[in-house]
Amino acid sequence: MSRYRRSQAAGAMYFFTVTLADRRSALLTESIEKLRSAYGDACTKHPFHTVAICVLPEHLHAIWQLPANDAGFSRRWSAIKTAFSRGFPAGPTRTASKSARREKGIWQRRYWEHQIRDDDDLQRHVDYIHFNPVKHGLVSRVQDWPYSSFHRFVQRGWLALDWAGDAAGEIVGNAGERR
Repeated sequence: MSRYRRSQAAGAMYFFTVTLADRRSALLTESIEKLRSAYGDACTKHPFHTVAICVLPEHLHAIWQLPANDAGFSRRWSAIKTAFSRGFPAGPTRTASKSARREKGIWQRRYWEHQIRDDDDLQRHVDYIHFNPVKHGLVSRVQDWPYSSFHRFVQRGWLALDWAGDAAGEIVGNAGERR
């Protein structure tokens, strides 16, 4: 069995990509309330701060700030995946290994994490998260995707509603400067 080395820095900020096993599925957006509930329960039991997030049909991206004395993001993702999966039938591609571990086969076992290094790194990852629905062709404008922290950023005045323009036009930055 492979042993993956993961950064384990208490109080660090991390970017994550978490994916369903079936990349053709739309389960995350079709069951968004169940995902929100699982996410909220995990945050209550094992606190963390969500800096930015975007949920797409078959994967999600998030940036978390962990508490100063805690580096346990794995337990948080496990809690989210477990709670979300509860009540769904096992996935059609569930392997014997997943069955033995009582996994439903809904999620990919692994996920991508990256420790945020500095403010520029954070900004690049927040931009990536918010632009992702446009990148995947789900909408032509960032503002049209409902499952994103982009709307919170606009409410707080951190981004303009027309940030990033649209898929057919020019891409503009937060203050309207061309990128």
